[in-house]
Amino acid sequence: MKRTVIKNARIINEGRSFTGSVYIEGDKIAAVYEGELSAQLMDDGDTEIVDATGKWLLPGIIDDQVHFREPGLTHKGDIASESRAAVAGGVTTFMDMPNTKPQTTTLDHLNWKLERAAEVSVANYSFFFGGTNDNIKEIRQLDKARVPGVKLFLGSSTGNMLVDKKETLERIFGETGLLIAIHAEKEDIIKHNINYYTNLYGDHLDITFHSKIRSEEACYASSSEAVELATRLHSRLHILHLSTEKELSLLNGNIPLNDKKITAEACVHHLWFTDEDYKTFGNRIKWNPSVKTTADRNALREAVNNNTIDIVATDHAPHLPKEKEGNCLTAASGGPLIQHSLAAMLEMASEGIFTYEKVVEKMAHLPAELFHIDRRGFIRPGYYADLVLIDPDTAWTVTKDNILYKCGWSPFERHTFRHTVWKTYVNGQLAYNNGQINENLRGMEIRYTNL
Repeated sequence: MKRTVIKNARIINEGRSFTGSVYIEGDKIAAVYEGELSAQLMDDGDTEIVDATGKWLLPGIIDDQVHFREPGLTHKGDIASESRAAVAGGVTTFMDMPNTKPQTTTLDHLNWKLERAAEVSVANYSFFFGGTNDNIKEIRQLDKARVPGVKLFLGSSTGNMLVDKKETLERIFGETGLLIAIHAEKEDIIKHNINYYTNLYGDHLDITFHSKIRSEEACYASSSEAVELATRLHSRLHILHLSTEKELSLLNGNIPLNDKKITAEACVHHLWFTDEDYKTFGNRIKWNPSVKTTADRNALREAVNNNTIDIVATDHAPHLPKEKEGNCLTAASGGPLIQHSLAAMLEMASEGIFTYEKVVEKMAHLPAELFHIDRRGFIRPGYYADLVLIDPDTAWTVTKDNILYKCGWSPFERHTFRHTVWKTYVNGQLAYNNGQINENLRGMEIRYTNL
């Protein structure tokens, strides 16, 4: 059994920072030491010793919302390419969304993804199941130990994934016992806004109109309807990529996460950018929901700090550069983020927006708790050794030469980050080492304990 000791790191875990070491046996953490290691352990010639003096050791990041584009959209990205970008960014576990081609709305398509990930993914993996108006029977057959939940597009059409039948919604929310994760934007409000602005200014609206079309009102109307439904039916509701200050009024940050029935995620781009950045970055920061005002961004940051927002993720959604061209109505929405999400959050922590402990809590601890993931998200004996070593003293600049996304670009190009991911361990194995990917490593399917 392979044994590794990571010694003399600054361990950031469970609200504390201290100098210590971690002993790994196989795929698990065997022990966590505070202070110096025993001479007996250090003298064991069969144990690999990693001197992490001056480095920070964090639990591996868990991203609950990615679009790795496989199957059917693999010109943009695929499970192999994007999982490599993930571990390069310190992300050891991902949950992929169902709006692929074909969509993940049948058990056969779900099983195909699981088998494909077992073949090619460097990171640990899991897949949301997509809800439609017609697949309630399949949803009832899901193994709750193998899926994080059901993803619903409420009021915003994505292929056949718009769920707008009241009877179907009532059954999914009220009868399945699964977490319901939602994309919440109200389609009729979006259509009204498009008509309003195109009547005034024509069809070639520039990117600055995006947050006016996919507006605060469109987000709040959809989120509030979902909260009402979940509250009435006592369902577990998770609001993805919350983007407005107004939606925060729907949430309760004053109770522990395990007592919450309604939770929310913020994405890195909504915590970093504002609508004032459209003039600089253009379509590169076009996402759905849209990046909104400085006041919205600042409110989201505060909600992360006061636990109104529970977790931070990416909504990693690569497109080719040519697909991002066009005007507000024609350019693709979404962008690649997973390689740079931890670096961006640590950057904000260095500026005093968050603490480093809060970054670890929102990107590792609480995703594991919210989804009841089996033995991940913490640096604890008996837990899987998903770990990230950070070099806090080596700055680096994002360039096309070091971007690992298949699409080949990043909204952070030319930005210099202060913290570098040095090494990433997935299940005790070195997945990423100072610029090099372990191409032979394969992650594990994660399991859920909320049965």
